[in-house]
Amino acid sequence: MNEIKLFSPATVANVSCGFDVLGFCLDTIGDEMIIRKTDKKGIHITKVAGFDLPLQTELNVAGVSAIAIYDAAQPDFGFEIEIYKNIKPGSGVGSSSASASGSVFGINELLGRPYSNLELVKFAMKGEALASQSEHADNIAPGIYGGFTLVKSISPLEILELPCPDDLYAVILHPQIEIKTADARALLPKEIPLQDAITQWSNVGSLVHALHTNDYQLLSRSLNDVVIEPHRCALIPGFNDVKNTAIGNGALGCGISGSGPSIFSICKGESTAKSVAATIEILYSKTEIPFEIYISKINTQGIKIL
Repeated sequence: MNEIKLFSPATVANVSCGFDVLGFCLDTIGDEMIIRKTDKKGIHITKVAGFDLPLQTELNVAGVSAIAIYDAAQPDFGFEIEIYKNIKPGSGVGSSSASASGSVFGINELLGRPYSNLELVKFAMKGEALASQSEHADNIAPGIYGGFTLVKSISPLEILELPCPDDLYAVILHPQIEIKTADARALLPKEIPLQDAITQWSNVGSLVHALHTNDYQLLSRSLNDVVIEPHRCALIPGFNDVKNTAIGNGALGCGISGSGPSIFSICKGESTAKSVAATIEILYSKTEIPFEIYISKINTQGIKIL
């Protein structure tokens, strides 16, 4: 195989209580990439469509992660990468991680799959660091593994795959404003009250248990963020109204996707997800902010070969 076309999905990180450790994979939003072998050695980004992102390899997250896997593999040929960007940068649903993950996944396939998913996450984190000034894997891991993942540790890197109840759907509201990850991180406190820490890790443990036992009500009670959301919600116009509307219309939980501005709602069943999406659309239409709404089943496969 000399060429591959793939779908690299959007992801939701943090999942309310799991700041920097929890994430899940979406199915209806994602970038497409074409990667091909070339006689010319090195990594060459030949096309970026959709958004104005650099073609220079060292300035593009897909290029930086591709360099990481290329330097490790040392092949006697090179790769060309075309990126068809459907995830808006700064949208809060893992735009940079989709680029970083897609390039390493595609190159690994063309190399004959010498690297494990864990190793692919390590390579992709190099690209993610270019976008957010820190190596973190809460978006990258669910994109590569699929479903829900928990980042047990960054050093050494350890990723836990979590089970996903069959009937979980996500509703994503994407207000067309940009919040940079670095700016959203700058808002966060360096220290938190002990009681908030206790509440937060109790929610993380309960959410993991809920996923293992298909306990939707426990899942709902666990989707509560007392540490990060109170500081970041002010960046997103109408956040509290959206959250109250989603939960009032049957969502199990609602929170900030990554560092925002996107807002996710987790629902049991497609019909509930459609109802939640419809009510959020009516609510947000009253603002002057353009927006998009997506409904997605949780994607348990991750990156897909097209």
